[in-house]
Amino acid sequence: MVEHNGNDGEGTQAVETGQTTATGCNSGGVAWPEHGGIFGPDGGGRRPSPPGERERQGGTRHGERDFFGTHLGGGPKAAINDNPRVPPRLTLVNLFVPRAAHAALGSTRIRLDLAYDGTDFTGWARQPGFRSVQADIENGLAGILQSFPPHPTLIVAGRTDAGVHARGQVAHFDLTAEQAHSLVRIQRGTGNRPPVDLGTAILRRLGGILVTKPDIVLRRATVVPGGFDARFSAMWRRYEYRIADPLALRDPQQRLRTTWHPFKLDLPAMQAAAATLVGLHDFAAYCKPRPGATTIRTVQDFRWHRDDDGLIIATIQADAFCHSMVRAMVGACVAVGEGRLDGSTLATLHFDNHRISEFKVMQAHGLTLIDVGYPDDAALAQRAIDTRNRRSLPVVVAE
Repeated sequence: MVEHNGNDGEGTQAVETGQTTATGCNSGGVAWPEHGGIFGPDGGGRRPSPPGERERQGGTRHGERDFFGTHLGGGPKAAINDNPRVPPRLTLVNLFVPRAAHAALGSTRIRLDLAYDGTDFTGWARQPGFRSVQADIENGLAGILQSFPPHPTLIVAGRTDAGVHARGQVAHFDLTAEQAHSLVRIQRGTGNRPPVDLGTAILRRLGGILVTKPDIVLRRATVVPGGFDARFSAMWRRYEYRIADPLALRDPQQRLRTTWHPFKLDLPAMQAAAATLVGLHDFAAYCKPRPGATTIRTVQDFRWHRDDDGLIIATIQADAFCHSMVRAMVGACVAVGEGRLDGSTLATLHFDNHRISEFKVMQAHGLTLIDVGYPDDAALAQRAIDTRNRRSLPVVVAE
């Protein structure tokens, strides 16, 4: 039985639910799958009629226009009711995808790139009675799709904890064909306004609702292949932790994303200690335990530096993270920088199968999710499968 890798952010475990996964969706245009006709942002042409429709209608319908608002013409009725405000007549169809996959597809996957200030949130994951990033965005999606249930559920790359910020968060959700059409169709009263692709339509409509919540910023909305999974397709996540010790410039405007530390820290010692944590290890000593979840992770990079203002900044990148793992690793290095902990002992802590009390978990507000990396489109689905496999440490055979 395959087990997923547990939490991959600094937040709580979230239940992953959603709509039917699409595979191979790659366009914001609209098509008749059975006839191969395409119109819209990627189709670049007029809306074709299914075979026999013109004959049954006896010519062009009154005021009929294509997706771009242009009269289709071609019949004696074309000049009747020549009203530029007449909306196009759309037929419910699937979004354009490779022809061979039409019969199996019923949804379109959307990647959402966003940033947020985590100060006023109880974390990413939806929690009844509390404000969360997931709830705010999902409520916004429900607002723009209120007539087209079921409403989408978000799957995220890193489930950040309360107070943790994000500059490069990634999430995905699925839209049914009917939902997608409702977002890209030409609205009544818009005249000949040029159409937009599905991603742009989502960004505008959802952003319009979230404009009253300035601590969430939507950067991009993109149609992606159905094999894309914001959580399981990720190759790495990169976090940054900011500390202002007495040598740093303490800017009150940065206080909500920087931890102020009362003692001078030994940066070279912290850098040396961080290097011992790089690699494939069992990080149980740095993770909040969760029944049934593995704590084996691969830390790809962990380093410290001072910026021009004297701030001490940690950059840590791994394939995934356990709950509060980043802040615990930062806390261990800070204990080394204070002289309370021998840096060489951080490596031996890998062999402890429980969390220890030799260092403290750092405050949440100094932590920011900077970026998430993904493979090429062709490798997305396989990466998601590989990530769901339970991690294990290599077996050492005694000679």
